[in-house]
Amino acid sequence: MFRAVDLFDLSQTAHAAIFDGCEYAWDALKKIEAYLDANLHPGLHNHCEGVAFIGERVFIGEGTVVEDGVMIKGPAIIGRNCHLRHNAYLRERVIMGDNCVVGNSSEVKNSILFNHAGAPHFNYIGDSILGYKAHLGAGVKISNVRLVPGNVTVDIDGVPFDTGLRKFGALLGDHTDIGCNAVLNPGSIIGRGSVVYPNTNWRGILPANMIVKNQAAQEVVVRRPR
Repeated sequence: MFRAVDLFDLSQTAHAAIFDGCEYAWDALKKIEAYLDANLHPGLHNHCEGVAFIGERVFIGEGTVVEDGVMIKGPAIIGRNCHLRHNAYLRERVIMGDNCVVGNSSEVKNSILFNHAGAPHFNYIGDSILGYKAHLGAGVKISNVRLVPGNVTVDIDGVPFDTGLRKFGALLGDHTDIGCNAVLNPGSIIGRGSVVYPNTNWRGILPANMIVKNQAAQEVVVRRPR
């Protein structure tokens, strides 16, 4: 499940060519900058509600709404009918499909979002790929850098494999759903249709159509008078 076709419906992005020649899906992250240099033709076809900062190297498709306080540094390609809500922050090297949502206080950097992907509330997406209809609950963070020096690794047949990336967050397959306030650690790969419950701290590879349940014990006690 490390190939792009194992995780993503490539018909659900106008930028499937970025995966050409990629043995592993995460290799596309290494190509974002060059892809944008070759394919970005700046143009703003969006509607602004309020005042936004939009850099010079940005393309935004028709029907996209950019709300007050949004900052898009660029380079970036943003599709049609997206919704960039108040105070969304799109940093360098962002490729976003059609009908995507990036919400209040959500930050995206060096990432690819397939059509209908959503990060609506207080999210961080760094060096990651979100598949078709992948959804982040409020407060989900995708960590993209190890605490210790070295490149991010993933386990292949139980052996750590060097991805060649110092910064690599997560690959979220199509129709994945990550619950509120979950944290995905560097190099996480979530298979198509899988769910990660709220408040989960996840590391590693989750196969398709699985559920990660957070069953931390809770204690209920009598409230004593003060």
